[in-house]
Order: sequence, then C-alpha cells, then structure tokens
Amino acid sequence: MKIHIVGGGPAGLYFAILMKKADPSREIVVFERNAPDATFGWGVVFSDRTLGYLYDSDEATHQGIVDNFQTWDNVDVVHRGEKVSIGGNRFTGIARIRLLNVLQARCAELGVDLRFGVEIGDPAALADADLLVGADGVNSLVRARYAEHFQPSLDSRPNRYIWYGTRRLFHGLTLTFRESDTGVFAAHSYKFSRDCSTFIVECDPETWQRGGFDTRSDEQARAELERVFAADLEGHPLLSNNSKWIQFLLVKNSCWRHENVVLLGDALHTAHFSIGSGTKLALEDAIALATSFEGGAKVEDALVRFESARRPIVEALQEAAQVSMEWFEHARDAMNQSPLELAYALMTRSGRIDHEKLRRRDPNFIANYERGVVGQDYQ
Repeated sequence: MKIHIVGGGPAGLYFAILMKKADPSREIVVFERNAPDATFGWGVVFSDRTLGYLYDSDEATHQGIVDNFQTWDNVDVVHRGEKVSIGGNRFTGIARIRLLNVLQARCAELGVDLRFGVEIGDPAALADADLLVGADGVNSLVRARYAEHFQPSLDSRPNRYIWYGTRRLFHGLTLTFRESDTGVFAAHSYKFSRDCSTFIVECDPETWQRGGFDTRSDEQARAELERVFAADLEGHPLLSNNSKWIQFLLVKNSCWRHENVVLLGDALHTAHFSIGSGTKLALEDAIALATSFEGGAKVEDALVRFESARRPIVEALQEAAQVSMEWFEHARDAMNQSPLELAYALMTRSGRIDHEKLRRRDPNFIANYERGVVGQDYQ
C-alpha cells in the first residue's frame, strides 16, 4: 500500500506512525512545506483522555510526549484582579516544536519517508497513491483542490486573537479578563515547558480597532498588551514568534472523503482554542483513520468507516466549541459579573460541564459559589 500525506503536523505525522507500525511494508511519504524545526505558535494542550489514547495506540510516542510535558489540575479565572481557582481539570501542555520533534523522530525510526521544504503545486498529482491524506491545516490545498467534492464551509469569526509566549509561568489553564480604555481583552495562558507559557490574547473587533492594532507594529502591539496585562505578566515581556492578529476560521466539510482522498485535522474541521481541542482532534483523527484500516480493509471501505465513526464525535465537540467561541465573542457582556459568577459561567459555558460535574471536580468551589452567589448553604 502506498500512502501520500500532505502536511507534517500532528495529524499527518501520527497517522503515518500508526499505519507504518501496523504494516512496515507500506510505503508512506509525508510532504511538508516547512523545515523540520519550523513551527508557529508556542504550546499545545490535550487532556488525560487523549494521553490514554496515545498510550494505547503507540507507547513509544506516548513516552516521548510524557518526557517533555507539563501537567496541571486547575483552571484559574482572573477578573477584576481577583483569581478564582477550580480544581479537578487535568490537562497536559507541551511545546508544539517538541511534539513535532517527537513525532518526526518516531516516523524516522519506523521508516516513514519525511520530505521537508516541499511545495505541492497540485495535490492531484499525488493521488496516484492508494491513499492521499490532506493533513495540511486550516488553509488546506488538498481541500481547496477537491472543494467541489468536500463542499467546505469556512466561517471567519469576528474576534481577533494573537498567539504569544511569555517566561511568566502560569501553573494552570488561566483565563484572564482585563478592561482598558479601548475595551475588553481576554488572555488564555498555560505553561508548556519548565520556563515558558502560551499567552493568547483575544478581543472583539471594536476593541481591536479602537486600540489601533490594525496599524501598530509587532513591538507596539506587544508593548500595549504588556501594559494591559501588566499585573498578570509580573514584569515579563511577551515573546513573538511570527505572531500576527488573525480571526478564527471555523472549518466544516459536508463530505470527508472523495475516492481515495481524505482530510484530517484542521483541514477537515476546527474547534475554537478556548476549549483547547485542536491537537486533541488531530491526534484522535489519526487514530480513528488508522483503526479503520484494521483487518485489511480496502481504502474505500476504510474511509467510509472512518467518517461514519468519527463524524458524530467531531460534530458534538464542534457544537460545544461553538458555544464557547460565541461566549468569548460576547465576553464584554459578562464583565459586570463578580469573579465567582464569571468563573462559574466560564466552566459551564459549553454545556459539557454542569453544576453536579463541577461539584464532583471541586466541591469547595461549588460550595463557595452556592453560598456567595446563590445565597444558600447546601452543605
């Protein structure tokens, strides 16, 4: 079996690993436009459940990630300068470049042909393989080439966000809200190494425009955001890595496959970063697609099986992510809430976590909420 994979991100690399591990005779080539050490952004995050899937699918990859990750159990919400912590929320953070290095090394160990610095003019030229996988990200060339068959829906959302790093360590997933003379800013931050954290700043289009971020240089933008989040950064500067203001692109596809072509990861679907699901979805996509080939399934049958099994899961997560995304798009409407009220609203915003689940995760938080907000003592 000959497999061509366009895109050397987590989805493409992990799928290559699983398929090569299952049958070393498979000829698998990954085409990546960037260099092996090129990456954009900072850290990525996934849950304990995803780690469990990785352990079950390929223990060597799991160990490589475990050797480089940071973990936490708390979500912290900062509002009006007050921090509210909610426990029982275990996640893992890892530098995106370290994750890619782990996956690249495992591919090389198994004999996957990795080709970096390759620009693909027409993805259809690679469809002579038994299987062509489009794992080439949110702006997928493979998806665009076969758009009439995939029928993508691309929704550019109104909020602007920018992905920075900082040496200020946030020991937990921290959601920070700051109001300035130009509007409301939200920061999503978490540590992903022993000395660095991700720091994503998001704001609505009115705040972005009034702040002049459409004309500010990178240095000027960082200086202004360092001023807004001065108390949170504790004197640490924001670090840029080709950081640019962008709008989140919500990607969906009516069809996931066409003949011997299939999409994976962000090329297939996106979910808002406020629920930290991009890398999780990519890796679990790869697992689901590789599983669909078990038992010697033919390509057509495997792709049908993949979409049939995976689509309901992805659509449910996208639905929850959309609710979360829309909450942040209207975050200014929640700024009149107390820190405790805001923390509760954030934890329950997507509908995946309700009052009783929160009680099981952190009974002290719920007790404080019930006394301080509901006005009753349930203990």
